[in-house]
Amino acid sequence: MSRTTDVVSKDRNQGKNQLRVGRLVKAHGLKGGLKLELYTDNPAGRFVTGAAFTVQVPEASPWHGKDITVREYRVMNGSPVVFFEDVDDREAAESLVKAILWIDQDLDEVEDDAWFDHQLVGLDVVRDDVVVGKVVRVEHFPAQDLLIVKSGENELMVPFVSAIVPTVDVSAGRVIVTPPPGLFEELPEAELPADESTPTADPEATE
Repeated sequence: MSRTTDVVSKDRNQGKNQLRVGRLVKAHGLKGGLKLELYTDNPAGRFVTGAAFTVQVPEASPWHGKDITVREYRVMNGSPVVFFEDVDDREAAESLVKAILWIDQDLDEVEDDAWFDHQLVGLDVVRDDVVVGKVVRVEHFPAQDLLIVKSGENELMVPFVSAIVPTVDVSAGRVIVTPPPGLFEELPEAELPADESTPTADPEATE
């Protein structure tokens, strides 16, 4: 399971603590609805009528620097769909596709399996009981978040998903990783099979 859902960003917007709660993935219907990719365990509580969100969009977007307010939240055919104020038709909804939604978050209000960025930065990265690096920052992307790990002279990008980062122990000052081969070290070059190695002289060949 991805851990991008509940990662909290500190000081992202004018010193506020904010929680990323969803991404708008596609327009739905003709009345301004948008399907949601949820990054929260409590969508019914987050997307109540009147809830306001900061919108993360490119600078060229007409929504850049603006907040949007929930008009209605529904589950339609098993998919979460949200309607916003001033988004009344499909064309307006299309202009919000791929936007990420952030909401102000209290420091003591953290959802399950969630951490502030500043809680993760500085943690030792442990593999097989050996410290292999240290988290230096967290990068947020629509698909998933990445832990940027300083390992020796290199900075490595570690997907912040439970399959690769199964344990986050802030009190112990560490995260435990189970990375795929090659993430923290170069894989040795595979030896060529005998029939692809440097050819030898044919013992039966004559000059």
